[in-house]
Amino acid sequence: MSFWDHLEELRGTIFRSILAICLFSVLGFIFKRALFHVVLLPASQDFFIYRLLGWTFDLELINVEVSAQFFVHLQAAFGAGLIVAFPYVIWELWRFIAPALYAKEKKAAGGAFLMATGLFYVGVAVGYFLVLPACVQFFLNYSVSDQVTNSITIGSYMSMFTSTVLMIGVAFEFPTVIWMLSKLGLLTRAQLRKGRRYALVGVLVIAAIVTPADPLSMMIVAAPLYLLYEIAILLCSKSPANSEESGSAA
Repeated sequence: MSFWDHLEELRGTIFRSILAICLFSVLGFIFKRALFHVVLLPASQDFFIYRLLGWTFDLELINVEVSAQFFVHLQAAFGAGLIVAFPYVIWELWRFIAPALYAKEKKAAGGAFLMATGLFYVGVAVGYFLVLPACVQFFLNYSVSDQVTNSITIGSYMSMFTSTVLMIGVAFEFPTVIWMLSKLGLLTRAQLRKGRRYALVGVLVIAAIVTPADPLSMMIVAAPLYLLYEIAILLCSKSPANSEESGSAA
């Protein structure tokens, strides 16, 4: 295929991916009641995580702008569309990349794309059930003075919701990249072991970026990410040189 043929194929991939996200976003927009039952559940004291941990807070969401609720609805619908359409977007990306890979590379990349889908949903679940409640609990109980009361707008809550849940879902793709680079022979188990200190720093930086940076939510994100890094080391192959030497000896 020529450069322009590749560009046309990429355009089709992007168009179909955006179309899938838009279709699921429309469904999210239509089923408003069900969507906001899920979105607003972590803002309720009845959320099981709060009852399980004995956390208490007083949160009443308010709206101070005429159009805010409409745009919050759009934001929530788009976020839901992106989450639901993610496996299809990954599949489209795989379809675009696969013809350019050798058989060994295709097998490695195929496993990486499957892992990417699973880890994305694990990250979304961690963000929704653990990090978001921790952030709500921390910030609502944090006060600089008794004279200041918290009045949380629906727009502010929605921004924290989408940034926390979606960003942590994306952050959980970090081990997939490591595993794929290993399978392609660009990283080895020995290199990953030597890079543990740098990986720990990188994980903490990622956790600080995707969370509001309070210690509890950072640890909730950083701990599973570093654990996944260690799992990636176990899944890594040894150095190509060692493999070649073994083949020569055989």
